[in-house]
Amino acid sequence: MELTGAEIVVQSLIEEGVEHLFGYPGGAVLHIYDALYKQDQLQHVLVRHEQAATHAADGYARSTGKPGVVLVTSGPGATNAVTGIATAYMDSIPMVVLTGQVPLALIGNDAFQEVDSVGITRPVVKHNFLVEDVKDIAATLKKAFYVATTGRPGPVVVDLPKDITAPDHTAEFYYPREISVRSYKPVTGVDSAQLKRAYELIMTAQKPMIYTGGGVVLSNASDSLLQFTQLLGAPITNTLMGLGAYPASDKQFLGMLGMHGTYEANMSMHHCDVLIAIGARFDDRVTGNLEKFCPDARILHVDIDPASISKNVKVDVAIVGDV
Repeated sequence: MELTGAEIVVQSLIEEGVEHLFGYPGGAVLHIYDALYKQDQLQHVLVRHEQAATHAADGYARSTGKPGVVLVTSGPGATNAVTGIATAYMDSIPMVVLTGQVPLALIGNDAFQEVDSVGITRPVVKHNFLVEDVKDIAATLKKAFYVATTGRPGPVVVDLPKDITAPDHTAEFYYPREISVRSYKPVTGVDSAQLKRAYELIMTAQKPMIYTGGGVVLSNASDSLLQFTQLLGAPITNTLMGLGAYPASDKQFLGMLGMHGTYEANMSMHHCDVLIAIGARFDDRVTGNLEKFCPDARILHVDIDPASISKNVKVDVAIVGDV
């Protein structure tokens, strides 16, 4: 089936199962908006500012577990979206942001509404792509969703030059069912030896404490957390991102910890002998003075992102995997 570049963008989103698209029109993405107008499977949510589009997609992803999808134009459209992209990156929220770009031949010439969207967003995305051929659109979008939703979730930017989505640029449409990305290998399993070490550490605890973060929410692991906490009989606290992962009415729950947390949660963590951190990143609002953080505790850290292990606080046992 021969489609224009813009039609390939829209059809790829439909094939990916996207139902809602948050965006604001602009010249560099008008071809895509024309293609959107001709279909009724994908609902476009019109916002009043590109920042609102990324924040809305962020909220959609948090509430549904599905990746939020954004469509904005080039130049100021892309730069306006950066704050929402950075929020999603810091909070590990899956998001795919489609940014318009000036025609390929004009990139680097300071064309009207041209900015280096790839360069600007690089520090706050898992990955970004500049599509240079209409034949690459479908595969690139498949890669974008794969990267955004696997491993530690996060935002991915796909920069689409205006000419490759134009009506005179067509290609045979095929949306791949599976795809791999060179050099990207998300964690898919757990080291059994580390599980054994974690079990042995927990069994030695006299005053264990469970500390959870947003990873529990993102992994939809609330039921497992409840079972584990009740089985262990230990007090539990969580971060701001982890609120809602554990029932606040339970007697073992001490409330949120950290700078804006409860006295009980902070004191229990300070005096514990084994700290079990699950899906949390030891933020400075939680740890305070690192030299005095949990002075007598051995620390077990469970997180999907190997880069988070011992990043802020040195841990004794680490389990890298989906909580």
